[in-house]
Amino acid sequence: MQVLIAWLEKYFLPLAGKIGGQKHLVALRDAFIGTIPATMAGSVAVMINALIRDLPPQFFDNYDGSTIPVIREIITINGYVWNGTLAIAGLIFVFSWGYNIARAYGVNELSGGIVSTAASLAGITFSFSGGISGLKLDAATVDAINAAGWSATGDSITAAGWGWLPLNNLDANFFFTAMIIGFVATMIYVKLMLKDITIKLPDSVPPAISKAFASIIPATVALYIVAIFYFVFSKIVPDMTFLQWLQKTVAQPLIGVSQGFGAVVLVALFVQLFWFFGIHGPNVLAPILEGVFGVAQLKNVNLFQQGGADLVISEGYKWVRGSFDAYAWYGGSGGTIVLVIALLLFSKRKDYRTVANLSVGPGIFNINEPIMFGLPIVLNPMMLIPFLLTPVISVSIGYWATMWGWVDPVSVPVAWVTPPFILSFLATGSDWRAPIVTLVAMVVSFVIWIPFVIAANKLDPDLGHENKITTDVGNGKSV
Repeated sequence: MQVLIAWLEKYFLPLAGKIGGQKHLVALRDAFIGTIPATMAGSVAVMINALIRDLPPQFFDNYDGSTIPVIREIITINGYVWNGTLAIAGLIFVFSWGYNIARAYGVNELSGGIVSTAASLAGITFSFSGGISGLKLDAATVDAINAAGWSATGDSITAAGWGWLPLNNLDANFFFTAMIIGFVATMIYVKLMLKDITIKLPDSVPPAISKAFASIIPATVALYIVAIFYFVFSKIVPDMTFLQWLQKTVAQPLIGVSQGFGAVVLVALFVQLFWFFGIHGPNVLAPILEGVFGVAQLKNVNLFQQGGADLVISEGYKWVRGSFDAYAWYGGSGGTIVLVIALLLFSKRKDYRTVANLSVGPGIFNINEPIMFGLPIVLNPMMLIPFLLTPVISVSIGYWATMWGWVDPVSVPVAWVTPPFILSFLATGSDWRAPIVTLVAMVVSFVIWIPFVIAANKLDPDLGHENKITTDVGNGKSV
């Protein structure tokens, strides 16, 4: 065990530290975090609709919330909240992305967000066209369609319009375009700002105006470079926008790979490995967790809003970002609430039991820093194997239960501080089977932890705390 830890400390820990402190990855993580106010508001709206629209039909035949006056109005209000949050989650993200990149380089953050947003939106189609033939239309219908601005004959309709921005270009589908175009445009803006290629105004001009004018040249150059790229791309690939091409060639295959069992297990394993060295695993892997699994989750959320669990099952993704929280990270990363229970029941060490007692309250709300750094689990050889193994087992149980249709996929984003069982119940659109799957995963994890807790009783308390570290939780670094 000591040999393994020494090897990990020598080769893995330096790499983990570099990844955890990489400027652009930190900015990407913060960009996702910055969208939380909107995504949580939208999540609340979807959750309420799940409780009053989608849950009752499971217990009451012929229930239809849209026919009950008060319920109908609440559902409508929640729809408005969804329209302004999760329905345009990609648009919110792209501004946050540019803002955080600019902040990482110490230049005007507001202009960075604006450049990122403008550059990404510039490549979206603002028009639509389509037609249908083989119809039998009377003269009045033909006249009405032509009066509306479309073109109709007795047997066909040709529809076209401009100024139409489809929501499916602004939701989760927008993330990958935003990550690439938003990054490139903002970095051009940043580099020009750092080279001081700006318009300079006298000191007497108010700072807000000076900052805005200073951003004009870098922002204009960035947007024109992106516009030229879009123009060239349209000549090379005339049948689709860059967003559509990116979705087809990159996003869909990448999300498809994420649905494989191996990918899910690897993510769960690496999160634990980072945490073992005192580095916040979900933060380090945010580009994957949020950029891939999070995009899949937003797709499920929007499908659930439109058609409930049945539409998610037929057209959505099986494993998404919230699936980790529902079935593996109860009590925090690693499912450590189970360890707390095992310590309270089987540990004879006063120091372990004291830490466990202090960790119960936070653990119920998925906050596991007290047990992580107080026991500690971090750099504790006795805890390495179960700490790596139990989340992999839990993920496997949740994954196959979802894939085999024993439980509905996660389709409602729930705040991570929601206690276990309640979290999985709400996250799956109020599927009563989800807490049972969570319970099975917890019981299996509990059984795995027991022998290691008992074995720790034989260690001298001082030896149990042999590997002490000082951890900077905010920076995710350990020394």
